[in-house]
Amino acid sequence: MAKLYAIYQQPKDPAAFDRHYYNTHVPLAKTIPGLRSYEVTHGDVMGMGGKHGVYLVATLEFDSMAAIGAAMASPQGQATAADLANFASAGVDVMMAETKLV
Repeated sequence: MAKLYAIYQQPKDPAAFDRHYYNTHVPLAKTIPGLRSYEVTHGDVMGMGGKHGVYLVATLEFDSMAAIGAAMASPQGQATAADLANFASAGVDVMMAETKLV
């Protein structure tokens, strides 16, 4: 398995972020070929010292790193990536890695 992590920083307008994210971005992302699962954090993201500056973490699961590459190269993946500019103005870090159960 491999996962893509999208880590969104605290937006200036959380309500506007949520509206676009859940009404536009998530439905778009769910069309990406090869996507096995999609989960997001709910509520505050906490660090060891309390509330973290991160607003939301999305975890998208695929079969492999190659599957992530193919998915992001697809028209749906390109459209999803392009949509970030429409709502993630506070910043988003996107990371990918192979995963295993331990």
